[in-house]
Amino acid sequence: MVSVSTREEALWRVLGSVMDPEIPVVSIVELGIVRGVRCADDACTVTLTPTYSGCPATRVIEHDVRVAAADVATGALDVVTSLSPAWTTDWIAPEARARLAAFGIAPPHATREAQVVRFAARTVRCPHCGSPRTEELSRFGSTPCKAQYRCIDCREPFDYFKPH
Repeated sequence: MVSVSTREEALWRVLGSVMDPEIPVVSIVELGIVRGVRCADDACTVTLTPTYSGCPATRVIEHDVRVAAADVATGALDVVTSLSPAWTTDWIAPEARARLAAFGIAPPHATREAQVVRFAARTVRCPHCGSPRTEELSRFGSTPCKAQYRCIDCREPFDYFKPH
C-alpha cells in the first residue's frame, strides 16, 4: 500500500500538470488555485479556491482535477471549492507571472504592494513592448478576473490580471 504522504506528493505533482482552462500557459497549482491536498486511508480531498468567486471555469477545473487525479487517488476523491480565504494574486508563483507576460497578459501587481501605494496611480506595463504608457479600456477583459488595456506606444491591446 502507498503511504499517505506519497499519495499526497503524487497528487500535487499530477495537479501541477493541470493547466488553467482560460490561461493554458500556467497550471492551477502555479496560479494558487489548488489550496490543499489531503489523503487519509483510501480517500483524498483536493481543495480549490477559484480566482474569482463567479469564475465560469470552476466546474471545468474540478472536472480536470478528477480526470488527472484518477490514477493517483485510487479510492474516493473529494474536490472541495473553498471561497474563504478568497484567492489573491499573491498566490501566483513567480514563474507563472513570467509566463503570463510571455503569453500577452500583464501579470498582476502584488496585493501587498498595491495596498501600500493604493493612492498612487498603478503602472501596468505592456506585455508586448514593456512600455509603462498604457490605458485601461474596460474594467473587465476576456474573463471577470482580468481588465482590458491598450499600450499607447505599440497600440496593442492586452489583458491585465487584476490584483485581488
